[in-house]
Amino acid sequence: MLWFLRGLRRGIVTTRYPDAIDDWTSTLPSAPAFRSAVLTDLLAARLQAACPTGALRHDAGVLVVDLGSCTGCGRCIAAGGGVVESSGEFLLSARRRDDLIKRIPINATAAEPFGGGH
Repeated sequence: MLWFLRGLRRGIVTTRYPDAIDDWTSTLPSAPAFRSAVLTDLLAARLQAACPTGALRHDAGVLVVDLGSCTGCGRCIAAGGGVVESSGEFLLSARRRDDLIKRIPINATAAEPFGGGH
């Protein structure tokens, strides 16, 4: 509340970015990180189906990840069988929307995804 009143008095609408990031931020949801070497087409299709926001799209040998649409819900991690993990990176910003689109090559050719199971 104090910062709000100070802003009204001084006319400042933003504050400085913090010099250090608090330790508790490691518990925040973060974007997924993928192990491309063991990512298969079958698993990429399963990851796409698990994503509620449409941030993952399986497209011609790549998994397209839209970090601008990802909410860090963790459903892809749960469905990924060890191929997907939390990146720990939650400070995502870009000047261009296209910079938030990542293309993960699908390198594995195994019929069954890494980690097996569903």
